[in-house]
Amino acid sequence: MTELRNTEQELSRFRLRLIAAALFVLFAFGLLASRLAYLQIGKHEELSTQAENNRIAVVPITPNRGLILDRNGIVLANNYSAYTLEIAPAKVRDLEATIDRLAEIVAIEPRDRRRFKRQLEESKSLESLPIRTKLTDEEVARFTAQRFRFEGVEIKARLFRSYPLGEVGSHLIGYIGRINPTEKKAMEDDWADDQLANYRGTEYIGKLGVEQSYESQLHGATGFEEVEMSAGGHAVRRLRSSPATPGNALVMSIDIRLQAMVEELFGDRRGALVAIDPRNGEILAFVSKPNFDPNLFVDGIDVENWKALNESPDKPLLNRALRGTYPPGSTYKPFMAMGALTLGKRTPQQAISDPGYYNFGNHRFRDDKEGGHGTVDMYRSIVQSCDTYYYTLANDLGVDAIHDFMAPLGFGQLTGIDLQGELRGTLPSTEWKRTAYKKKEAQKWYAGETISLGIGQGYNTFTMLQLAQATATMAAGGQRHLPHLVRAIEHYESRAPEVLAFKDPPALGWKPEHVAVIHNALYGVTQEGTSAKVFAGAPYKSGGKTGTAQVIAIKQNEKYNAAKLDELHRDHALYTAFAPLENPTIALALVVENAGFGAGAAAPIARRVFDYVLSGQYPSEADIAATRQGQSATPIGTPRAIDAVPLKGSTIDGVAGARVALRNDAQAQAKP
Repeated sequence: MTELRNTEQELSRFRLRLIAAALFVLFAFGLLASRLAYLQIGKHEELSTQAENNRIAVVPITPNRGLILDRNGIVLANNYSAYTLEIAPAKVRDLEATIDRLAEIVAIEPRDRRRFKRQLEESKSLESLPIRTKLTDEEVARFTAQRFRFEGVEIKARLFRSYPLGEVGSHLIGYIGRINPTEKKAMEDDWADDQLANYRGTEYIGKLGVEQSYESQLHGATGFEEVEMSAGGHAVRRLRSSPATPGNALVMSIDIRLQAMVEELFGDRRGALVAIDPRNGEILAFVSKPNFDPNLFVDGIDVENWKALNESPDKPLLNRALRGTYPPGSTYKPFMAMGALTLGKRTPQQAISDPGYYNFGNHRFRDDKEGGHGTVDMYRSIVQSCDTYYYTLANDLGVDAIHDFMAPLGFGQLTGIDLQGELRGTLPSTEWKRTAYKKKEAQKWYAGETISLGIGQGYNTFTMLQLAQATATMAAGGQRHLPHLVRAIEHYESRAPEVLAFKDPPALGWKPEHVAVIHNALYGVTQEGTSAKVFAGAPYKSGGKTGTAQVIAIKQNEKYNAAKLDELHRDHALYTAFAPLENPTIALALVVENAGFGAGAAAPIARRVFDYVLSGQYPSEADIAATRQGQSATPIGTPRAIDAVPLKGSTIDGVAGARVALRNDAQAQAKP
């Protein structure tokens, strides 16, 4: 009996355990079922999207960058496709060892390693970085055969920017470079979401010149490709795609043959020249010497070349036309004379007696001609460049009246040109000095400081762009135009050029008779004045003004002697001019640094420019050599026809068919 009771108790406990286990199993299955229902029903849409995203990758398609052309259709910047060898650092265990093994297959120079290291330090993304660019077909084949040995290394086809003319026009064209962390952060902070989306997959951006200023037009619209991915993360097939739209082409107002000619005329000398069409503000030449090869920057400049450019005493990276500021010297005098006429401080016939100096207080301001020019009226003051006339005029006008007349001409103001980084320069006034200096005693304007302003010295410092703009305004009789480098945008889809419209400032309202007085005097400079020898025999009439700007002050009891000064302390040579006199179509301003008198170093370059633009003559090689040395006044060799002169380094050389073929090829979306 006892055994029977024990058996029943054991069975009862077993049944309880079985029921408890069954309840636990049912509860567990209930939890699983509820979780499954929650995931399948409640979270279905979210999880379905995630699964689809894991299966499908959206890959950006980088657009071709737009071309840059000169006014005659010559290509200044284009694109070409090439293979690159790239490493994804996040997928490589031993980076140095991998590069060493790659070097056994593909040539990798020390500069390639340095560039890769620098890009690695700057990059904060998981994207691959190029260790070698522009691989040959043989190098591609060798790597492909060994591809299995290199995890995280691959061959990619990329577009590269090319500047076929090399150094010619480098400061105005600019270049592109890899987007650095600072630029990337600025883009994320300042750009709208749609702008950022358009730069997905883009690694390069315009860094200088019109490449930078017209980035939005040149970049194009990024395309996208939906790709089905395998579990291992490899693309299986393309589902759908939206092609990229190449960037628009820029048609510049620059005549690149004129640009190349002026750069050749400068030779190794430092300086700048800006030539403007006074009828519309189009810039015909925008020269800064020395310049640089923008192709060096496309793949990332190596240390040696960067050091050579950055540490050169000639500062080839400085855009002297846009950011170089110089005293205008005697080229300022015609504007002072126009101010005197406009403000009623002088008449054309009113004359002074010039003894060769002007005394103000206990200081003697000397004229450049010892003994003076005798009796000087306004015409002779410009033709003979009489300093004493303008010393007295500056004193009569006063600094603030000079400032108020000169500011609308663009002196000391931003011109608004379609380039970034323009400097304002200095057009002094009493208000300017109060804000420019911290010490109270330095904030006061002294009357003696006004005197040297009349001859373009003192605090006056302007850019060649400002001086050229003012000269163009003078040539146009007070009509003002916004200076610009791009005349039209050629849209990729329509191939139709859109001529850009720039809002010009209002005219200055000068009296025609006053303009005629100044024009006549400037013409006299080329006939009997300081540049008469340079323009002898010219088949056109022009107006011009030489200028010599001091770099360092000369004591009262000393005379200027260039031979005793370091080159960098010698005077700058300047020249401003416009032509033809009756209906000007070109106005220019130029400076040759530390070259002495404007008539010797600067005016001959202006003569060559006018011969080119107005007579269709390209100087002979003998003329170019003589101009560089300041020895040539009139042509000494047979001028060459413009179209017969090839552009050095160019693959186009003015052949229309080649230009068209190059443009079509560069706009194509084909990959290698």
